[in-house]
Amino acid sequence: MNKYPFIYTFFLIVLVSSCSNTRFLSEGDLLYTGATVKVEGKEVSKKERKALKSKLQELVRPKPNAKILGLRPKLYIYNIAGETKKDKGFRYWLKNKVGEPPVLYSQVDLEYNKSVLQNFSENNGYFNAKTSADSTRRGKKATAEYTVKPARQYKINEVKFPTDSSVLATAVRKTSKRSLLKKDQAFNLDVIKEERARIDGRLKEKGFFYFNPDYLLIQVDSTVADHQVDLIVKIKEATPKMAETPYQINKIIVYPNYSIGVDSLIDNKNSIVKYNDITIIDSTKMFKPRVFDRTLNFSKGDLYNRTDHNLSLNRLVNLGTFKFVKNQFKVSDTIGNYLDAYYFLTPLPKKSLRLELLAKTNSANYTGTELNLNWSNRNAIGGAELLTISAFGGLEVQVSGQNNGFNVYRFGSEANLIWPRLVAPFRFHSPSGFVPKTKLTLGYEYQNRTKLYSLQTFKGSFGYLWKESERKEHLLNLTEITYASPRNVTALYLDQIQANQSLQKVIDKQLIFGPTYSYTYTNTVQKRKKNTFYYKGTVDLAGNITGLATGADTKKGNTINIFNVPFSQFIKIENDFRHYYKLGPDSQIASRIIVGAGYAYGNSTEMPFIKQFFIGGTNSLRAFRARSIGPGTFDGSTTATNTFLPDQSGDIKLELNTEYRAKIYGLVKGALFIDAGNIWLLNENADKPGAKFSKNFISELAVGAGAGLRFDFSFLVLRTDLAFPIRKPYLSEGNRWVLDKVDFGSGSWRKENLIFNLAIGYPF
Repeated sequence: MNKYPFIYTFFLIVLVSSCSNTRFLSEGDLLYTGATVKVEGKEVSKKERKALKSKLQELVRPKPNAKILGLRPKLYIYNIAGETKKDKGFRYWLKNKVGEPPVLYSQVDLEYNKSVLQNFSENNGYFNAKTSADSTRRGKKATAEYTVKPARQYKINEVKFPTDSSVLATAVRKTSKRSLLKKDQAFNLDVIKEERARIDGRLKEKGFFYFNPDYLLIQVDSTVADHQVDLIVKIKEATPKMAETPYQINKIIVYPNYSIGVDSLIDNKNSIVKYNDITIIDSTKMFKPRVFDRTLNFSKGDLYNRTDHNLSLNRLVNLGTFKFVKNQFKVSDTIGNYLDAYYFLTPLPKKSLRLELLAKTNSANYTGTELNLNWSNRNAIGGAELLTISAFGGLEVQVSGQNNGFNVYRFGSEANLIWPRLVAPFRFHSPSGFVPKTKLTLGYEYQNRTKLYSLQTFKGSFGYLWKESERKEHLLNLTEITYASPRNVTALYLDQIQANQSLQKVIDKQLIFGPTYSYTYTNTVQKRKKNTFYYKGTVDLAGNITGLATGADTKKGNTINIFNVPFSQFIKIENDFRHYYKLGPDSQIASRIIVGAGYAYGNSTEMPFIKQFFIGGTNSLRAFRARSIGPGTFDGSTTATNTFLPDQSGDIKLELNTEYRAKIYGLVKGALFIDAGNIWLLNENADKPGAKFSKNFISELAVGAGAGLRFDFSFLVLRTDLAFPIRKPYLSEGNRWVLDKVDFGSGSWRKENLIFNLAIGYPF
């Protein structure tokens, strides 16, 4: 008995908890423990029976109390919590939030479930199915048993569409090529309903505004052949005349300053402005008329269609200027079949001031807080432009690894002006429901890395943002300018430069300008998909045109300066691909691959420090300190003095991450992960032996593993990760795998290898 105490204890707990739940039941009550569904009969194949059983099992109600390893812990918690006198307190929370009331057999309606199973079978083509229901009692527990005996399934023989020559019948018949109903397909009532909705959708594109799916009838003729049916699509005789008529757009009326409860619909001469096909009624003349001409997809005389209807609404919403957007179509008081389109728009407050305290993890994998003061004007120059001016200050601390007070203090200001159109010498029309935008940014930031140096950075950019769809997004900055200048470089850092000349480039003055482009694709918002993806590709072209025009070649001594600073010339490409595989409603495997490379030429011999790649930290390789890995097999800790570990950067980056995520309980989620990657230089560096990229790059990858908790508060995800290295690229070849040296019981091992990360949000 003492040999397997854990096993005996486990079974004892199972026995006690399973019995204890029934002792709380009132006299005569039975605990409902679930239902079984059997599908019998030789007229359907084994595969069909299995598939049908799986679907039928999900329909049975109610569901029994949740079980974990044969136990019902939520029910047990509910029972031991007892009666609560108040609707608050710990006991009330334990009983009603954590616990789960017993599901009693008295709640089971056998006849109702039987009819549900019968209807589902018939709706899926098993017209002659037979269903029965029974129950079994064991002590104070009861189960339900259902048996379904389906006959052979009916298949579609032919689908017939209307043949008469009316306008509506002709339009319905023209949709038949894309019909969801196919010959030899199994009869399915849900597909028939979807077909009605599909036809309605196609008719809405052809001007039939007042049509709806209820005006369609799909009759079933089961007498045509053995276990086959003909489906006959008909237009109901009671269909109103308006539903049979396609409509065109006549007037387009916009009320851009509409307010509920206020008489904002008064039409007087001073409040009416006509612009092309649009009539704008607003006595305040808050917006320039061209805002609506660009945003609305309808023009006078257009055939009504649902696509332009929805696109216009989406574009009005995406202007970000209106609190409410309401649309209405009315039959026009003119000869012919015309609709007048009305748009009632309630603006947001024009100006606002917001103070934010943010917890954040930046791109350098430093964690900290930031205080933002934002002033916004949502209609800055009358064209629904958004002007935002912000002032910020923050502290960034590296929580994981060796830091020793080398924190980062930041403050600065930024101004953004966004036009809801492309400001360009040519006219651009986007067919999507998202308004293309032009963005101008000007900013200044002062950054102080304590005990080391300060940097002041001026930034400016001008470019375009547009979305093809909710999945595809483009960002093109025609120019992006960055000027960085050092301040207050300490003796400690200057001493480090003497030992490691590559640190000089961190505090060199930098002037970077040129176009950038990024493309993003994602379908992660589709929650029902088992596989979802995210991809972002970025191209950064700095100083290329200027370098070609001036003939800059620093290797030949022809370095070109602008404002006494040599401008940077390089090409940088980065790809970030993510895949999410859904295992269940509360679990998934998330994976990421990052591949990037940068090449400096012309006026530069190497990439500017702020544009190089870094690896390691809370959103990267979590088993290593931020920016501590690489490049290549170089060990940055060997150059450290006074406990200062310099940041490492590279021209090439490869990173791979895989993480298993699952819900543990309530808002607490867990993760197991493994990270791998490294950075490399394109050229040899005498100060960093082993840093150059070579064909042996795979053998130079750093690998770490770990586990973590995520506390999902809906408005904020607090993440904790505990990780340790299992492969160190800076060790000698043949000794880089250190998995056999993992020793959680050793204090010295934990101090050297165990990394705790505290971060905001998911790593990817």
